[in-house]
Amino acid sequence: MIAIIDYGVGNLYSLSSSFKSIGADTVVTGDPEIIRKAEKLILPGVGAFRDAAEKLRATGLDKIIIEETAKGKPLLGICLGMQMLFEKSFEYGEYEGLGMIPGSVVPMKGVIPDDLKVPHIGWNGLIFPENKEKSKIFKYLNEGDHMYFVHSYFATDCDEYVSSKTEYGALLTASAEKGNVFGVQFHPEKSGEKGLSILRAFCEL
Repeated sequence: MIAIIDYGVGNLYSLSSSFKSIGADTVVTGDPEIIRKAEKLILPGVGAFRDAAEKLRATGLDKIIIEETAKGKPLLGICLGMQMLFEKSFEYGEYEGLGMIPGSVVPMKGVIPDDLKVPHIGWNGLIFPENKEKSKIFKYLNEGDHMYFVHSYFATDCDEYVSSKTEYGALLTASAEKGNVFGVQFHPEKSGEKGLSILRAFCEL
């Protein structure tokens, strides 16, 4: 069973529907005991980093997530959920993340050309790192496959852990991982069959 963590932030219906479409057994929950019993975890998230981090800590689920992944349980962070896996974010201030992947989350503005719109909304192709084995969650993908992005911030200072990038006026982190902790900046649940293949591969870990 896969627990989609409900802490008041995230497009939970879309995610649970996507997992249902591939036959995965999921539950949307904020119950620590159910999360502990789950085989895998999904950390969704949309909106502002500070608000999401505060809500997660207010529920005490931040500690549960860290404890469970320390046991080897696979975790997938999606969009803002991925950003919260890093050490800190500089979105309208400086705020602590979960610290599960080394690196920081910074504004796209000032990094990409001024004529490109922020937030970055739309389809972009994935670029896999050279001289690095393809991520297990991308086993059904080919380089260049497109995913759907909606974001104004991106992870940096994390090259060792980057599993894909995308080009939007600059090379931006599209996904990262450390051990059993995975994060994708894009929305696999909004990325058609290619996106579903990522969720399927995660289920097979």
